[in-house]
Amino acid sequence: MLRQGRTRMDWTLEPTTRNMPDPVRRTALNPTLRKESVVALGVFGALTLGAAALGARVSSADTRWYRRLHKPSFQPPPKVFGPVWTVLYGLIALSGWRVWTAPAGAARSQALAWWGIQMGCNAAWSWLFFGRHQPRRALADNLALLASVTAYVAVTKDVDRPAAWMVVPYLGWVGFANVLNAEIVRLNP
Repeated sequence: MLRQGRTRMDWTLEPTTRNMPDPVRRTALNPTLRKESVVALGVFGALTLGAAALGARVSSADTRWYRRLHKPSFQPPPKVFGPVWTVLYGLIALSGWRVWTAPAGAARSQALAWWGIQMGCNAAWSWLFFGRHQPRRALADNLALLASVTAYVAVTKDVDRPAAWMVVPYLGWVGFANVLNAEIVRLNP
């Protein structure tokens, strides 16, 4: 916003952060916080990428086993999973970063704990299902994943509402994945 100085010719540009998103607003005028925020975004991205890479590595290790399974008719084609998970993982990382940039407090700490728990459950599912060929245990893990994502959303809405909304598509996808996993268990006794 422009602010007029003492003379008509003395105009200065005044920084305004009113319309910036909360994490950006909190760090816009503080270079130290800005650097920490960028590092934190990288950490959340790396943690999410690590879970994604583990899942991709394990799921591609033995495709013959998976192809032999009986699958429900409503299972999406394989080419859908990559783009969907790319978007979801991006939103998960961004959501965790937004929570981290929120003011410290008990709710923020709880939200970050749930973020970590859901990422652990996420990574464990791929290992159980594809790596160990244990769809029943993977289903139990997927139920824990659904519960942890639900808890994350519930706590996060009080810390940073947009961060909570960012993982709602993930919550829906995990719910759908539970149905798929349960059907695979039923069709492959």
